[in-house]
Amino acid sequence: MNCNQIRERMPEVAAGFSEPTVDEGKHLESCGACADQLKAMRSTMALLDEWQVPEPSPYFDVRLQARLREEMAKPQAGWLHWFRRPVLAAALTVIIGVGVGLFVTRSSVPDPGPPVAVGTAVSDLQDLEQNQDLYSSFELLDDLDLQQDVVANP
Repeated sequence: MNCNQIRERMPEVAAGFSEPTVDEGKHLESCGACADQLKAMRSTMALLDEWQVPEPSPYFDVRLQARLREEMAKPQAGWLHWFRRPVLAAALTVIIGVGVGLFVTRSSVPDPGPPVAVGTAVSDLQDLEQNQDLYSSFELLDDLDLQQDVVANP
């Protein structure tokens, strides 16, 4: 038995609803932290048992009824008052969703940068990078050219 397992049942044991099992008792004897926690919980439960609920004022019901009558007599704000809050919340949700969507789509598309003139070193490097798979298969052609040169010039 570990500390987490006994802490799950500790409120029941501290309140007196159940007694600790044999394994829990052994753990409480060996673990000082759990034993101290159980002792603190039992003292808290004892204090709660001693607590007396204060009696409400004898005029509480009379004042409550008067306050309810006052609230009922106030003019209602109308359907616009109740309609306005959900509409504002929905509009704000839509605005936030559109903003997040625009941010995500713009950040995921790489910026191509300024156009590069064809035939320059930069455009050649970009072509090599974009067509890397195609150019890597050209090594096979180089090997074939070397074999043909060897056969033609022994």
